[in-house]
Amino acid sequence: MNITVYLASSEGKDPALKEAVRAFGTWIGESGNALVYGGSKSGLMGVLAESVVEAGGEATGVEPQFFIDAVLQYEGLTRLIATKDMTERKAIMIELGDAFVAFPGGTGTLEEISEIMSKVCLAHLDAPCILYNHNGYYDGLKQLLRTMVEQGLASESQLSLIHFADSVEEICDLLGTAEQLWT
Repeated sequence: MNITVYLASSEGKDPALKEAVRAFGTWIGESGNALVYGGSKSGLMGVLAESVVEAGGEATGVEPQFFIDAVLQYEGLTRLIATKDMTERKAIMIELGDAFVAFPGGTGTLEEISEIMSKVCLAHLDAPCILYNHNGYYDGLKQLLRTMVEQGLASESQLSLIHFADSVEEICDLLGTAEQLWT
């Protein structure tokens, strides 16, 4: 299964988040799954790719040419796909993915996982959508989604397709179940 992961190109302030990213990357590499991500060597993105490759897994980076020109890509990638811009990058990452996971990140991460959430809720994408709610990082988003249902602007059945995991183990369990259901 190709697991598309969205996350920050910085490390953030919580060392436990970095360790969670490393543990998830190791699981991807050891489980026989493959990583699809933004291609960067920086921050949590670099930690993820490095841990997948060190665990014997495949890592595909999808990166706009302007990032490649700035030499921001992780050099140990199994495959690097150059795109003309961020829009093409997002489309290819979706096309390649069988499952989608968002770790804490910035506005880019939020934009990317929001598109996945929308596609899943509209039944335009039949794939797991999981947000890693590290230390309550996505609690505000969970509340916003509940408010959408309460206000009659989204349905409970649609939003039940979006999963929030409180641990890396829970992400792996959801993906293990997904592999059985979606393949």
